[in-house]
Amino acid sequence: MAESFGNQLRSAMAARGQLCVGIDPHPSLLREWGLDQDVVSLKRFSFTLLEAVADLVPAIKPQVALFERFGSAGFAVLEELLATAREAGVLTIADAKRGDIGSTMTAYAQAWLDEASPLAADAVTLSPYLGFESLRPALDLASEQGRGVFVLALTSNPEGPSVQHVGAADPEGSVAARIVRSAAEENTRAAKTGGGWGSTGLVIGATVGEALRSLQIDLGSLQGPILAPGFGAQGATAADLRAVFGAAYSQVLATSSRGIAVVGPESVALRAATQQALAELAA
Repeated sequence: MAESFGNQLRSAMAARGQLCVGIDPHPSLLREWGLDQDVVSLKRFSFTLLEAVADLVPAIKPQVALFERFGSAGFAVLEELLATAREAGVLTIADAKRGDIGSTMTAYAQAWLDEASPLAADAVTLSPYLGFESLRPALDLASEQGRGVFVLALTSNPEGPSVQHVGAADPEGSVAARIVRSAAEENTRAAKTGGGWGSTGLVIGATVGEALRSLQIDLGSLQGPILAPGFGAQGATAADLRAVFGAAYSQVLATSSRGIAVVGPESVALRAATQQALAELAA
């Protein structure tokens, strides 16, 4: 069996730190870089960022929707970006937030996690809101191929609590708590065969504040990585991350997208912003 994505990421974080740089070609960022809203600009933006940070960070996270808006040409840029990142030795997390049932979920899994797919990334984000077990095709394929998934658990968008906090007073806990527990069970099964971190991670927003405590969510049994968007431009500091995640902080891969990209397009500035963020997370 291939080494788990969790252990690959754990080793990369030990060597390079706890920062994941998001490659999010928002229209506003393209404008700030003096670029047009076209595929040529999409590629320039994406590859400039990758080349600036690939030797500094353990992982990058392309936001799939911002490539998808350019249609097949945008996906072609994403395919090339993922392949180039692989050659550069940086892990890739496709931020696709896929979730479905049956054969459709199997197809999504094959698209983002199968070695034969041109879109294959080292990990993909998934939405469990058709039921955690609906993700089974992706969970199993990730485990088989040494790839990973990050399952949305507790997000910091204003609408999130209307779903994720439901059931907080129930004996089994909130929806978010049940997702965390299911992910931990996946990694516990993986630990029986491989040890270390499993390939099932969680997405928990860096700005969720006291929600983990108020919902009585214990991350101690996860045995896997936590992807924490919201660091940097969205307002969360390294001190905030330590306060939110407590003893689980060492498992946190903080993501910064705009906070890094906004200083571009010059590579020197992008690298300096990345190094500053890494230092803050390590302090």
